[in-house]
Amino acid sequence: MAVSDRPRVLIGFAESLAAIESAWCLRDAGFDVVAFSRAGRRPPLASARSVRVLPVPAPETDVAASVAAIEALVASERPVAVLPLDDAALLLCDRLATTVPLAAPTGAQVLLALDKREQVELAEKAGFAVPRTTLAHAGSSGEPPPGDGPWMVKCALAAVERDGRLSRPAGAVAARPDEVRTIADRLGAPALVQPLLDGVGEGLFGFAAGGDILALSAHRRVRMMNPRGSGSSACRSVDVDPEVVAAVRRFLTGAGWHGIFMIELLRDRAGRPWFIELNGRAWGSMALARRRGLPYPEWAVRAALDPDWRPPPPPDAPHLVCRHLGREMVHLLAVLRGARGADAGRWPSRGATLRDMLRPARDTRWYHARRGESVVLARDTWATVTAQVRRRV
Repeated sequence: MAVSDRPRVLIGFAESLAAIESAWCLRDAGFDVVAFSRAGRRPPLASARSVRVLPVPAPETDVAASVAAIEALVASERPVAVLPLDDAALLLCDRLATTVPLAAPTGAQVLLALDKREQVELAEKAGFAVPRTTLAHAGSSGEPPPGDGPWMVKCALAAVERDGRLSRPAGAVAARPDEVRTIADRLGAPALVQPLLDGVGEGLFGFAAGGDILALSAHRRVRMMNPRGSGSSACRSVDVDPEVVAAVRRFLTGAGWHGIFMIELLRDRAGRPWFIELNGRAWGSMALARRRGLPYPEWAVRAALDPDWRPPPPPDAPHLVCRHLGREMVHLLAVLRGARGADAGRWPSRGATLRDMLRPARDTRWYHARRGESVVLARDTWATVTAQVRRRV
């Protein structure tokens, strides 16, 4: 491969949901892109043109070896910046013994990005509506769950390090107090216990610097990959809620945040937005932002290279729906299979789902769809569907 004279950015992990769109965003901005991936995997990004994907030991096997391998890549590739794309990469890159600029939070901001206990506390101080929250610990009865069930029990840490290995324990819903303790024991880490809220997921995105929040955008979920609850398979851009902006400004100013951010919310049936969490790195729905002219990954790198840099005013872009082909197929398969047990009363109907998903719409765009890169879309779709089928089997 010919040596590029473009400034190089190292990104990772290449298998994260944000990887493909972030890599293309940086390429379009004039950067050479190298991505690190867990050894033994070949993510769809590896099929992208002009993007090199290099292996490092998986942090789920050896955190220290993963950090050392990323440091070696920094030394050999000499990037102008490193852009972590997921929580594992955020934790690892904060430990790099190198002076390369990180296009991500550092120091106390990393702790905030990875610890939901700190996020909940700061969100309450900032004036967000926050679900009543108690803590549960493995091997301990902990505090009583708040109010009546059911409750969402989720790990308080975005990445758990134990015996030199990283894990990301998945939360679950508890119907009884004894189930809260069972789930907390399975997580093996501090857990947040909150009443299960019914509503629609939203996100507020932007760039924070010096107490200002700039280049704001927002979206709302249209469908989830799993109708029971999961990441979105389709999302729609919406107008930014000014009341939410005020709380976000207080939250980020209190944190001393600098760079891109995502605040995840859940809007209940009464229209009240509830704070869920902060994502301090690139997020999965980056495709929607980019289609609307908001290249957040590029801006994260620009800000890392120049602390005084500020993004230009966002374009007056029309609202769009962005769909992930593989996740939409998983959603459709789940609906066609039908509901079981407690899900029966709120499961989407087959007819309505088919009409919604097959109806053509001018305002629709697709994740990872790019001229000349059809192999990337095909591989990503196949990997998404087969991973979910294997999990169910």
